[in-house]
Amino acid sequence: MRFMLIMIPKGYESATPDTLPDADAIATMMKYNEDLQKAGILLALEGLHPPAAGTRVSFGNGKPVVTDGPFAEAKESVGGYWIIQVKSKEEAIEWVKRCPAGANDTIEIRQIFEPADFSEDVQQAVEEFTERFEKSTETTPS
Repeated sequence: MRFMLIMIPKGYESATPDTLPDADAIATMMKYNEDLQKAGILLALEGLHPPAAGTRVSFGNGKPVVTDGPFAEAKESVGGYWIIQVKSKEEAIEWVKRCPAGANDTIEIRQIFEPADFSEDVQQAVEEFTERFEKSTETTPS
């Protein structure tokens, strides 16, 4: 089962566009990331710039409306994520408990849909898309 672990650092929603985590926090988090990698469960991870440097595209009236950050109405914001592959949600929770998160941070655990979660017709459509996508990204030798 694949899970996305979504880091929600308290106060990040109001951080300035140039805000960076401190070097000690990054070093501590890198150790955790290495543990995930050594366990063979880490598929991807990224940190995100503050929302003040972001842009939102909303579709409230059916047409896209582009709004640059900061977003005053935001009560929380995503600071980064990991994607891990483990045997169960309980195992994902155990890994999250080991994260050296700050005292006011929250990590949300969300299971990623797999093709098997859907009906056969949806699985077929996903498989066809995947084949077309993989063909379009194949590199030709030069």
